Amino acid sequence: MRSGAKVAVVGGAFVLVAGGIGYGAYNVLGDTGDGGGGTQSASQSSKVKTGPPSAEEIAETSKGFFDAWAAGDAAAAALLTNNEAGAEPVLASYGEDAHIGKVKITPGPAVGTKVPYTVRATVAYEGKSKPLSYASELTVVRGLTTGKALVDWEPTVVHPQLTEGATLKTGESSTPAIEAVDRNGTVLTKEKYPSLGPILDTLRQKYGETSGGSAGIETWIEPADASQPDVNLLTLSQGKPGKVQTTLDANAQAAAERAVKKFSEASVVAVKPSTGAIRAVANNPVTEFNVALQGKQAPGSTLKIMTAAMLLEKGLVTANGAAECPPDVRYYTRTIENLGRFSLPDGSTFTQSFAKSCNTAFIKMIDDVGDDSALAKEAREVFGIGLDWKTGVVTSDGSVPEEVQGEAAAQYIGQGTVQMNVLNMASITATARTGTFRQPVIVPQSLDNRELATASRSLSPSVVQQLNTMMRATAAWGTGAKAMAGVGGDKGAKTGSAEVDGQDTSNSWFTGFSNDLAAAAVVQTGGHGGDAAGPVVAEVLKTGG
Repeated sequence: MRSGAKVAVVGGAFVLVAGGIGYGAYNVLGDTGDGGGGTQSASQSSKVKTGPPSAEEIAETSKGFFDAWAAGDAAAAALLTNNEAGAEPVLASYGEDAHIGKVKITPGPAVGTKVPYTVRATVAYEGKSKPLSYASELTVVRGLTTGKALVDWEPTVVHPQLTEGATLKTGESSTPAIEAVDRNGTVLTKEKYPSLGPILDTLRQKYGETSGGSAGIETWIEPADASQPDVNLLTLSQGKPGKVQTTLDANAQAAAERAVKKFSEASVVAVKPSTGAIRAVANNPVTEFNVALQGKQAPGSTLKIMTAAMLLEKGLVTANGAAECPPDVRYYTRTIENLGRFSLPDGSTFTQSFAKSCNTAFIKMIDDVGDDSALAKEAREVFGIGLDWKTGVVTSDGSVPEEVQGEAAAQYIGQGTVQMNVLNMASITATARTGTFRQPVIVPQSLDNRELATASRSLSPSVVQQLNTMMRATAAWGTGAKAMAGVGGDKGAKTGSAEVDGQDTSNSWFTGFSNDLAAAAVVQTGGHGGDAAGPVVAEVLKTGG
């Protein structure tokens, strides 16, 4: 992706007794990558220490490592780790490839065997220089063979965003920087909208060369996987950014960023039903793996939107027709209950079962459907799930595998083998809103004339009307009423809770629409859909997109 000339290792010669700590023993007794290598002298073989490193050992080892690293002596620093072969080239590239010098490392108080620290340094390349600072941490462990206290080697020791096989580099970028703008021309930056960081990196990788910009000089992390975008850490010389148009909306994105920060793990996506334009994407925490777009997990009862569409299409239910809602129902070997084993009175309508999220009303329909694979077909043919979406960035496009018997029953309520993320659920809601699947996009199709996914058929106007009626009921007096109370316009919703891998508290799912904006959110271990994910969706919908 980029290139830069190599220079000599930054820093002076390493002194073996820097800071009053001797390193001679480490030069002889460095461990190997499995934490158990190295050769001991006969006189030491009976004196190998065991157990966790002491506070004194942690302090001495970490200080020795920091001193060697700061001095630019990669070999000496690597000998103080439990993976000399893995550590040395990464530490050497810090000066050689990344051109980072004048390194000052300030450790904080150790927390057990972990030592946090801050790094302040200078990046210098072809007469240009800038300060670089960041925080990371290391762990001190005992070498399995030597018994010595050693740094447990991970690439994150050098930089918190560095992954296995990735390299730090400084040089002239072959891909120009981009200036991404929202639908109204507002500039979108990762500083103001942190969740967009990985997306902006991807857009630069894909569209930087054709965006009309010119190269700058930067420090970046180059991933081991060439298909992944570089992660820019520092810009020494800006060059000329090229402009890339997105479908995002700055106001909706700002609301999404605020909303997810209220929870330790949350994601939300907003989509415009009439066009498929993605208006907002946010995650907390922000990682290179974009959970909102790439995650895969059971979406719980939010998937009843799709199940209801299938049942309505087959004429097995109507929005105002009667639907039984007993406390539990059995299908083959699986018994499925309603939350708290609630039931609805005889004569209750299918809309009431939908709005109150009655599981059994849906499961009881399976025998009448007569085809365990019907939901999988509905997902693909109507809602575009499992097709190859070309959004402009990497996405996982949902999965409803064809199942039988008990697994098929679980799918009806968004459990079992169903795999979705909030982009998928926002799209499902958008499709239900209009009746036609419009593949979500984050950059206009006109940018590169890519072929978008299309579903084979649309829902009938009657089914669309009934789906919207049931979602409106959920938002007005059903399980989504509290969360949607402050949302204006023509609004509808569906709640969901999904237990994954036997967790004690279910994941909170919620999806809804207001006029021509649909959004979906998940809060990990957030409980009921309306309690946690509901307010996230509502905050985004209030912007109008």
